[in-house]
Amino acid sequence: MLSFYFHPSPNPMKVALMLEELHTPFKLVAVDTFKGEQHRPGFLSINPNAKVPAIVDDGVTVFDSHAILLHLALKHGRLLPDDAAERAQALSWLMFVATGLSPFSGQAVHFLHHAPTPLPYARNRYLKEVERHYRVLDARLATSRYLAGDEYSIADIALWGWANFAGYILGEAGLSAYPNVKRLVDEISARPAAARAHALKDTLTLKVEFDDETRRALFPTNDAATV
Repeated sequence: MLSFYFHPSPNPMKVALMLEELHTPFKLVAVDTFKGEQHRPGFLSINPNAKVPAIVDDGVTVFDSHAILLHLALKHGRLLPDDAAERAQALSWLMFVATGLSPFSGQAVHFLHHAPTPLPYARNRYLKEVERHYRVLDARLATSRYLAGDEYSIADIALWGWANFAGYILGEAGLSAYPNVKRLVDEISARPAAARAHALKDTLTLKVEFDDETRRALFPTNDAATV
């Protein structure tokens, strides 16, 4: 059975949605990143980069959420269009999320919420890049039901992971400035697979306090002892 190394944060939630869409049986393995479990030798043997998600699928280890989405799509022959043009679009937008929206969102969260001192330049830089990426996505979705075209794909699943948490970066307005992105996120969130993905966290007992231990676990290179 596939083992899924999970914490209910945006990147692992992409894989949770994918697995639920595929109805693939899996063993959920909690990795309490707030306690630093991602740095333990057992997990580092699965992902040397010390981040979730990761899977072990019939003896094959895959880490990075977008690599996992692509692996599962190719293995199961689903959620990646057969048409060459639409497949190219799916892969292009998948990488747009992987190399743009996801990392800029992560940095925006850090500087908006977790930096020990306010850094206006960094806050502005990452927030404005997140907004720019959403404008690009919104323009695409103004003329296309899904990112790849007419077919729901791993590109949409990748977008949903961070867009579903957009309010944490964009505030109370959330995705209201990006109505086409919001339309797609709302559609995906209404899918039964999304409800099942969200329910996974309810089966786990994880640390929720964001204290000094959590900061050291999530941002180890900022710890004077590791610099």
